[in-house]
Amino acid sequence: MLKFLKQVGDYAKETVQAAKYIGQGLSVTFDHMQRRPITVQYPYEKLIPSERFRGRIHFEFDKCISCEVCVRVCPINLPVVDWEFDKASKKKKLKHYSIDFGVCIFCGNCVEYCPTNCLSMTEEYDLSTYDRHELNYDNVALGRLPYKVTEDPMVTPLRELVYLPKGVLEPHGLPANSRRVGKLPEDIAEQEAEK
Repeated sequence: MLKFLKQVGDYAKETVQAAKYIGQGLSVTFDHMQRRPITVQYPYEKLIPSERFRGRIHFEFDKCISCEVCVRVCPINLPVVDWEFDKASKKKKLKHYSIDFGVCIFCGNCVEYCPTNCLSMTEEYDLSTYDRHELNYDNVALGRLPYKVTEDPMVTPLRELVYLPKGVLEPHGLPANSRRVGKLPEDIAEQEAEK
């Protein structure tokens, strides 16, 4: 009889524990039902990247002096700089420049340390292709400026949902100058300066 009662007691404890776990799972589900939507219909809607987003690198051929600083600071020695020495002007002359974005880690060191500012980061993040060799961009492809998300006529630009004003759940048609959640860095600096 005691063995039977112990089995019933264990079964009741396991039932209570299972109900507790189901309750925890449902509480997470109900919590997410009250949050803002985060779905973006990708090909037709794109999020506007943040100000310091590190996307595809843009290269200006005329500014480059072939110093190869970008190659030396790159953690994987990625940029390929091909140059020849011009004896008449006693300077290096750039012949070819390329970066393989299939290998690039988008650290931004090349952009940071470039002495002539011929490299810059763009907002372009959609680099998908069917052939990995198409990700090896030469100086012509690197010189092409991408469409900005806000200027692309085929795409509806969306502000990041985190930056929507409190109570606003729909990012469509939001004015560009509307306040976002939280304080801007300038506001925090002003507040610290007043102290």
